[in-house]
Amino acid sequence: MENVLRPLTVIGGSVVLTLLVGWAVDRLLQRADRRHPETPLWGLLRRCRLPYQLVLCAALLRGSYDQAELARDHTAAIGRLLSLVLIGATAWLVMRIATAIVESSYARYAHQHRDPERVRRVRTQVTLIQRIVTAVVGVVAVAAMLLTFPAFRAAGASLLASAGIVGIVAGVAAQSTLGNLFAGFQIAFGDMVRIGDTVVVDGEWGTIEEVTLTYLTVRTWDERRITMPVSYFTSMPFENWSRGGAQMTGTVYFHLDHSAPMDAMREQLHAILLECPAWDGRNWGLAVTDTTPSTLQVRAVVTAKDADDIWTVRVTVREHLIRWLTDEHPYALPRVNTAPAAPVPDTDAVSLTRAGRPPRTGRG
Repeated sequence: MENVLRPLTVIGGSVVLTLLVGWAVDRLLQRADRRHPETPLWGLLRRCRLPYQLVLCAALLRGSYDQAELARDHTAAIGRLLSLVLIGATAWLVMRIATAIVESSYARYAHQHRDPERVRRVRTQVTLIQRIVTAVVGVVAVAAMLLTFPAFRAAGASLLASAGIVGIVAGVAAQSTLGNLFAGFQIAFGDMVRIGDTVVVDGEWGTIEEVTLTYLTVRTWDERRITMPVSYFTSMPFENWSRGGAQMTGTVYFHLDHSAPMDAMREQLHAILLECPAWDGRNWGLAVTDTTPSTLQVRAVVTAKDADDIWTVRVTVREHLIRWLTDEHPYALPRVNTAPAAPVPDTDAVSLTRAGRPPRTGRG
């Protein structure tokens, strides 16, 4: 009877104690979340309930499993298994806690600061910090799991002795990967590009959607995703339309006939902008910037508060001005001037005329 009650008491008591402690901690976090609604930390920490309970249960079983006297022939294997579960659950818990702290800090910063440029910069930095912490915790957890096996502990000295050579070989083999890794740190803390910035890379216009230690994801206007190595942004020139402020100035070019009514076009452009919600009212203008034998190059200058609105203003101005010219002043649109071709003169006749002799008109 004792052989049955003892394992049930040890295992059942560990499970019940784990559930009770997990429930009590969750209730405390709920109460703290209601008392401090200004910070989301306590609500985010509630996501740690499952890894916390797993850590507690594995620790209780690891410490009391010998008292259960169950499967005595496999005590060492079960103890090692519980140790692996404990290490993995601890790493999971640390990652969840770090994520909760990072997200809570970013949420409070974004709530206190209304400057979108600074918020995007902090968001980029905390995202990379979170990824670094996750990677470090994962590596440490795997190393700790391997050290639970006697064979790996015995080989530890030789591994440390050859670490220098292995590091050199790995550095040469993974040169591009390490370059991207250091470029990721440079982008994150050098404030070169941030999540949410509007950029133009390789002729593609888009928004930075994700930043990691090795690559960036650019979401284009047509919902495509372009994945680029971070080393590109540290070695190649690119346009960052969000750098120094989100306000934009755009241009619209027209090729018109020389008879185009410029004063009327300026009045119509202003009327179009007044009815366009995307125009921010800062500036506008219309001027002739170039001329050719057959056309004028007319440039309209407009402004908007960000890249999305400047696109809307440009296409609106282009569409409405072309429609207005077509309906009201069709003569101002480009025209192809044609004329009858002059006949080619007779070379002999021209030469005789210049010499003072009449050209021959027939045979003989």
